[in-house]
Amino acid sequence: MMTNDIFLVSMIFLGISFVVSAILKSKINRYSQELLSSGLTGRQVAEKMLRENGIYDVQVISVEGFLTDHYNPLNKTVNLSPQVYNGTTVSAAAVAAHECGHAIQHATQYGPLMFRSRMVPVVQFSSMIVNLLLTVGLITVAVSQNPTILFIGILAMAVIVLFTLITLPVEFDASKRALEWLNRTNITNSAEYPKAKDALKWAAMTYVVAAMAAVVQLIQYIMIFLHSRERH
Repeated sequence: MMTNDIFLVSMIFLGISFVVSAILKSKINRYSQELLSSGLTGRQVAEKMLRENGIYDVQVISVEGFLTDHYNPLNKTVNLSPQVYNGTTVSAAAVAAHECGHAIQHATQYGPLMFRSRMVPVVQFSSMIVNLLLTVGLITVAVSQNPTILFIGILAMAVIVLFTLITLPVEFDASKRALEWLNRTNITNSAEYPKAKDALKWAAMTYVVAAMAAVVQLIQYIMIFLHSRERH
């Protein structure tokens, strides 16, 4: 019964995630039609924000894809999709500034980002083994009521969930830095700023949904584990 519940909850959150992603894409496409009054491209916005925050060792480059924008702390690059890199729109400015927010976090040793970066190797290993451990663990519990493998799978999943939760303040803080700078420097005017804020809000919502889904699934696996111990 509980395994069926896990599947049902997964489908529910998958549906929510699909809806949020669709809304985000719609918002980005909509604000990609809104030309920025300052006329700056995403690349120019990013370079300006970096300079004004005293950061000169980060390069702004273009990468292929849609919504592939990210900051890479390993080689100190702000990677912008072509639509953002070359765009002179509200969405381009918002996304470029957000990614520069991560660069500023890195430069100022922002605590949650530093902790998140240190977790990456462990999370990568956990991601490789978690599905196998949970699947084998559920089978073992069903056959022999032995929850040991399931418990190890839960530990691996907990690491991934913690990483997902730590991502939330990192993303919210990057957006906060971006919006404060866009507003302070008048890169976006009074009509454009709320649109930039709306775009970043929906981008953040994708992380919120992912975190909620991860926490709920972890709780369900913990309940299965506790139930198997009671029966054992």
